[in-house]
Amino acid sequence: MPEGPEIRLAADKIEGALKGRKLSEVFFAFEHLKPFSESLVGSTVIGLETRGKALLTHTDQGLSIYSHNQLYGRWMVRKAGQVPATNRQLRLALHNSQQSAFLFSASDIEVLETADLLLHPFLARLGPDILSAPKSEIEMQVQDDRFARRRLGNLLLDQGFLAGMGNYLRSEALFFSRIDPSARPADCSIDELKHLATIICSLARQSYQHGGITNDLALAAELKSQGQKKQEYRHWVFAREGKACHRCGDKIRKISVSTRRLYFCPSCQKVKTTKRKTKA
Repeated sequence: MPEGPEIRLAADKIEGALKGRKLSEVFFAFEHLKPFSESLVGSTVIGLETRGKALLTHTDQGLSIYSHNQLYGRWMVRKAGQVPATNRQLRLALHNSQQSAFLFSASDIEVLETADLLLHPFLARLGPDILSAPKSEIEMQVQDDRFARRRLGNLLLDQGFLAGMGNYLRSEALFFSRIDPSARPADCSIDELKHLATIICSLARQSYQHGGITNDLALAAELKSQGQKKQEYRHWVFAREGKACHRCGDKIRKISVSTRRLYFCPSCQKVKTTKRKTKA
């Protein structure tokens, strides 16, 4: 599933194609959305917003198209009149006189009043966005006593905790912070939690700016120059089971947490004994 940085990258591409231009044609695959096509034609796209893994296409008529890629959704942008060659099922298409944006395979699409977005059940429960929220807000969230007794391996996939976190960012943030996946915020010191918040923000931003690379950029460049494939140099630990840790040389391990694969280094991420006080 695409994570926050990938959704923002998709939004940037769609925004470049649609922002400031009038929609000349709108296609919805789902019958209950087809009546909105006529309402949206002639409106101007004023911006693309991401909230975690959700994407919002805003128009000047007060309507916003909500979409969530889920596991298989994919956006494609083409010049006007060009249709992507794919076996995927088209769910949504937005056209103007110059370019078109197509959403394939996704099933979670809605048209909402922009003023009522916070009433949407998914958007209403989202935590701070790891790409757009201030670091201070992320710090407060990871220290919030409401989450203190949940294991971080599970917690970091909860979009109500931090919006935009996903599988690879979870593994990478815990590794870089030297925190064992089984640890809870209550098991960590305030300094450790602040460091985790800093790492989450910096990794999300780096992934967004550098095509999904969360590894040390100098190391990634060196490994690339040696002829290694992107999957080998992209991450510190994610998808590197059995391979040497870039930091200590121990073998990376894989476990399943919340039915999703999680990677960690047993030497770099030893269980912490430091505990912080939480409110009763």
